[in-house]
Amino acid sequence: MNYIQTEINGVWLIEPKVFADARGYFMEAFKEAEFREHIGDVHFVQDNESKSSFGVLRGLHYQKGEYSQAKLVRVLQGKVLDVAVDLRRSSPTFGRYVSVELSDENKRQFFIPRGFAHGFLVLSDEALFTYKVDNIYAPQAEASIRYDDPDLKIDWPIAMSQLVLSVKDNCGVAFKDAVCFD
Repeated sequence: MNYIQTEINGVWLIEPKVFADARGYFMEAFKEAEFREHIGDVHFVQDNESKSSFGVLRGLHYQKGEYSQAKLVRVLQGKVLDVAVDLRRSSPTFGRYVSVELSDENKRQFFIPRGFAHGFLVLSDEALFTYKVDNIYAPQAEASIRYDDPDLKIDWPIAMSQLVLSVKDNCGVAFKDAVCFD
């Protein structure tokens, strides 16, 4: 696998080596020792999966305090724009975001460490999205920042009128009011 450090420290893009022939393809999706060598010792405790249709925007989500989560995300079917927002006050990139396109074609993975808000927008007819997390889900620690926050200026590549949002995602707090990390 090829590990690419993004412009925000700790956020990684991972490109697998894909071996394709007339039968299809083979790739290694996760190798603990290799992951640890490049990114660090992250112990994943749960795998999650969601299916969404075009225009669904999920995020920007995170968990606060001791329930913060690191995530390793990828798309099994379809295409999404995946976004990580730095919520670490001590970081020189505090308040900045990095976005990548993940798809079943490019087979890329995106590692988002603790201290970030995360979201994705479905760009294909449907997307099957899967991710590993290193901490349990704790509803009492859940938080959400508005996807259209003017301070973040995230460049979502479809018209706002095409977005499909949950009530929770439509009611996220402003970035300036978010609970952040030290």
